[in-house]
Amino acid sequence: MDSAMLRTLVEVQSRASAHGGGSGGDEASHPLAAPAKAVPRTYPGAPHVRGDSVELQRLPTHGQAAAGTGTDSFGDGDVEMSRPSTPTSGGGTAAPVATIATVWHPFMNRFRLLAMCLTNLGNALSDGAAGALIPYMEKYYNIGYGVVSLIFVGQALGFVVAALVLDTLRNRLGRARLLGLGQAMMTLAYVPLVAEAPFVLVVFAFFFVGFGIAVNVAMGNTFCGGLHNGTLMLGLLHGCYGVGGIAGPLVATALVTVAHAVWARYYIITLGISLLTLVLTLWTFWGYEKEEADEEKEQRRRQQQRRQRERRESSGSGSASGEQQQQMPGTTEVSSPPSPSPSPPPLLSMFTALRLRVVLLGAVFIFAYQGAEVSISGWVISFLIHGRGGDPSSVGYVSAGFWAGITLGRFFLSAAGAQRLGEKRFVYGLVAGALAFQLLVWWVPNVVGDAVAVSVVGLLLGPIYPCAAAVFMRGMASRDVLSGMGTISACGSLGGAVAPFITGLLAQAVGTSVLHPIVIFLFVVMLLCWYGVPLEDKRTE
Repeated sequence: MDSAMLRTLVEVQSRASAHGGGSGGDEASHPLAAPAKAVPRTYPGAPHVRGDSVELQRLPTHGQAAAGTGTDSFGDGDVEMSRPSTPTSGGGTAAPVATIATVWHPFMNRFRLLAMCLTNLGNALSDGAAGALIPYMEKYYNIGYGVVSLIFVGQALGFVVAALVLDTLRNRLGRARLLGLGQAMMTLAYVPLVAEAPFVLVVFAFFFVGFGIAVNVAMGNTFCGGLHNGTLMLGLLHGCYGVGGIAGPLVATALVTVAHAVWARYYIITLGISLLTLVLTLWTFWGYEKEEADEEKEQRRRQQQRRQRERRESSGSGSASGEQQQQMPGTTEVSSPPSPSPSPPPLLSMFTALRLRVVLLGAVFIFAYQGAEVSISGWVISFLIHGRGGDPSSVGYVSAGFWAGITLGRFFLSAAGAQRLGEKRFVYGLVAGALAFQLLVWWVPNVVGDAVAVSVVGLLLGPIYPCAAAVFMRGMASRDVLSGMGTISACGSLGGAVAPFITGLLAQAVGTSVLHPIVIFLFVVMLLCWYGVPLEDKRTE
């Protein structure tokens, strides 16, 4: 295309634009030019007035921060980004973040867990054998159901006394001496049992056995529940109780039926285990309070370093408070640790714990739970002998099957069920299933079928205690855990004595079949209490 044709084309386009309208004509008459100068605009969202200045915070370099403290100190927000903001104490100062101990750290925790599992094993060897030995104790002392049930009453009184003085003794003696005291009392209690003392002394001996078991249960629940993955640790602790519950009836029945020994010889085994745990608990828990004190001092030191760093940053930027500016150079503000409050009276401590909703409902729940557990273990053999016509040498092992179910449930179902379903729904299903199988034991007139159903009841009852204990401890502040769990454990052991005692009295009047309505009533009480227990995902302090 030559230049003449290009000029002709431009002229044609220009004429067409001129006849197209006003806007087009204006564009044609004015040649293209540079855009207008941009005008600065002040936005209402961020007003700016000339002369205003913005102060910038001076951030210390890594070398400056390290030179002041000798180490890198981090705020509470740097410790764990996923947790909520740290609660503050009364003065607005962030409280130190408590580290959660594990079974591997501190180093002695692995041996402490072993010691608590052995003490729980000894507890179960004493509790589990009672049901198998009751028929032989009746023959030896020539007494009935109502009188032999006094051993449960004596043990219950020991639990109640322990609950009253547990918190006070812990504050005065420490964990090691308190556990040693409990094991020493159990050791002395087994001596009259081995010596075949009169039945009155046997009842008094079970009082001291109950006191020692209450100490073991409260301290074991508190220690294992405070570890990382507390539900699993509680499952191991109470699983060892189930192991003792299996071994106790088996060994006791074999001694009196196969070896033809006197029932009292069985308690030589529990005497030896109590001596072993006496030494082991004193050794493992001797420095427990010192470790806690050292950990608290370390947390306060880190908290003080963090406050010093914040004061240096504030003074460097010129925005320090007047109180900080008046502080003399070279001085640091040291927060004195709170003075330990005097321990309340024992009875007041127990009733103070019961004022908490979770403690009150938990106490009634565990009262019903252990009442049903010990009633089944203690009286199901008598029911199978007199109600079903079973052979005493054979049905004596049914109690071992019941405790075997409890052990398997605590070892293999506690953590898995709690993690998949949550403790709340899991316990609902367990109690409902146990109630259904208890009805089968009542209505199916067959010894073998009843024995299998009793074992399934034990399997379903097993995970309930560790799951419930984990829920109870999450609902309490750390300062209330020992007194609260001690009260719950004492009420549970009280239920483990009152329910079998009432069952024995009624069995003497109307027969051993009264066991089943009592147990079913206790299961219903558990469901009602569990409905009212608040569910906390984690502690709120």
